[in-house]
Amino acid sequence: MNARVLMYTTAVCPYCVRAKQLLKARGVGEIDEVRVDLDPGRRDEMMQKTQRRTVPQIFIGDTHVGGCDDLYALDAAGNLKPLLES
Repeated sequence: MNARVLMYTTAVCPYCVRAKQLLKARGVGEIDEVRVDLDPGRRDEMMQKTQRRTVPQIFIGDTHVGGCDDLYALDAAGNLKPLLES
């Protein structure tokens, strides 16, 4: 996989865990994880970039995928792998 994956998360987020599991199953070796529970300033950054306050918020390359449900929908539509390979 070529695209950089950035994920805003918290420690106790089951959706974050599910999203990471799916990405790893699709061959993602490294996820740049930003823990917004440890750094409130990073939550503000996330909210400014996404207009959302829930986690996870996932970026693949420059594309904001959204949250866990969005990631699974992208995968179900067959569009996750091409995005990861871009």
